[in-house]
Amino acid sequence: MSNPYRAFEKVSYKGLISKSGSRGAGRQGDTETRGCTDAGMHGRGDTETRRRGERIFLFHRVAHSPRRRVSPPPRPPLAASVIARGAGITSEFGQTRSSYCSNILSMIMDTDACYRAMRSRDRRFDGRFYTAVVTTGIYCRPVCPAPTPERRNVRFFDCAAAAEEAGFRPCRRCRPETAPGTPAWLGKSATIARALRLIAEGALDEGSLEELAERLGIGSRHLRRLFHEEIGASPSAVAQTRRVHFARKLLDETKLPIAEVALSSGFGSIRRFNEVMRRSFGMTPTGLRSGARKKSAPPAERGVDSLRRSYRAGEFESGNGALSLRLPFRPPFDWESILCFLGSRAIPGVELVTQSSYSRAFTLAGTSGILKLRPSEPRDCLYLTVSASETRGLNRIVERARKLFDCDADPLQISECLSKDARLAPLLRARPGLRVPGAIDAFELGMRAVLGQQITVRAATTLAGRLVQAFGVPLGDYAEEGITHLFPTPDVLAEADLTTIGLTRPRAAAIAALAKFVLDDPLALESVAGLNETIERLTRIPGIGSWTANYIAMRAAGEPDAFPSGDLALRRAASAGGEMISVKELEQRAEAWRPWRAYAAMHLWASLR
Repeated sequence: MSNPYRAFEKVSYKGLISKSGSRGAGRQGDTETRGCTDAGMHGRGDTETRRRGERIFLFHRVAHSPRRRVSPPPRPPLAASVIARGAGITSEFGQTRSSYCSNILSMIMDTDACYRAMRSRDRRFDGRFYTAVVTTGIYCRPVCPAPTPERRNVRFFDCAAAAEEAGFRPCRRCRPETAPGTPAWLGKSATIARALRLIAEGALDEGSLEELAERLGIGSRHLRRLFHEEIGASPSAVAQTRRVHFARKLLDETKLPIAEVALSSGFGSIRRFNEVMRRSFGMTPTGLRSGARKKSAPPAERGVDSLRRSYRAGEFESGNGALSLRLPFRPPFDWESILCFLGSRAIPGVELVTQSSYSRAFTLAGTSGILKLRPSEPRDCLYLTVSASETRGLNRIVERARKLFDCDADPLQISECLSKDARLAPLLRARPGLRVPGAIDAFELGMRAVLGQQITVRAATTLAGRLVQAFGVPLGDYAEEGITHLFPTPDVLAEADLTTIGLTRPRAAAIAALAKFVLDDPLALESVAGLNETIERLTRIPGIGSWTANYIAMRAAGEPDAFPSGDLALRRAASAGGEMISVKELEQRAEAWRPWRAYAAMHLWASLR
């Protein structure tokens, strides 16, 4: 039997990343990534697709089957006509398209290596790029089990939104909407990375593009230009693709009524929802759901062999008004380590950690309830179960759950960078797939960080439990054993007398100051400004130093390069039993770990257990 990976033998993980290119070293905030950037995520496109006069077919309404060859439509899709302005490349239809349309592969990437990766169906590249077939008008994941198309008929995109804006439809077989996520900071400019994070949080579901641009400190026109250059799609197209894919996920994996699916996905009206779904998939939402029940629909988290296994809509529905969804990730995933980390820091009354699951109370987007996460078997995804008062804002709840367990991390790329250090190499082998835990509520994480200053983890957990019992909000009907309260809100803690629960006056003052800081700017801890500016702003708050600011940036803001170098445990772990190194020495050594210093810190902390 032939080796299915033979075509990929000469393509390493670095094979997709060009060693040249003017934009090969990306930036995270003000920190240079020093060559560890996923350079395959941005650029100007390959020479083939940039060649003037190349004939590129863009289809919009075509048959779904990847085996069926169809004729070009008489006119290009709306997306192509919109971007067909400016200096351009002459298309099959005699029209011109702008320079960013020539960036049909908006990655500094070897397209031949992409094709070999697609032929081998290597899961390491799942979600990292998408393949579109011009003879069918369909775009797929690299692991799609459909017959491999000819090289001349394939185009590559770095995100689903760019493929859809070019007129391609998502494949119904591999379902691109269920591919593992890619970290927003990889290969993008700092502005684009922050914009993608905000869009994932629903910034364009309720707000406008102008408001998003204002939060980023730039003009809306400049933001659109950056997206067209680096993503190949507009911010609105990225947001709409996100909504469409989440709606398809809800249709396949839950039994929610169609109207609730529309509202939970961020659509403002049922009519708009039906129109967009019909345009994207060529079917109504009802047709998509009934089709998933009648025939096989592959779970995207699984490997090539099990892609052919089917599941029916609502198979993981858990009853009692709860919903269950799959959260795919790139393996390996060190479930035990992240569960141990969260378990030792679990806030009594708010969080509950067992040997096989993590549960907690939450309030988000006006919705309160309990969420629970557990691993699948085999471990290729997490199962998220949500019991909530309503489903509106469900997409934000899912995003926060993914952030909490760092589901978008790329452990292979992180390991490739950190394993060059002699101290970290054995730690990476001992705990492959170790993640940086995020936070459901950034304010709660900030409070927990302040409580943990200069005391043990157990003592800080005890104080957090007292804080919840004294000032938290009872969960009500959704309360269960071990989970009874919501964490106190900033307005309550800003005025509360915290000395009554055993806090010192300086510590109580620091908590009150942070609460007022968040009241003035609810997004202050979300790192819209970047790592350096976030730390600078936090350290201006009385009672918050560099360690606390970096810890908040690492977990609440999801900054991969945050590094609390003053932590005594980090210095001890980095010394490896020898004489304890100084803070300055640790910082100098950690320069080689950029932009993954947060992951290095997690490995060092884990080595002390």
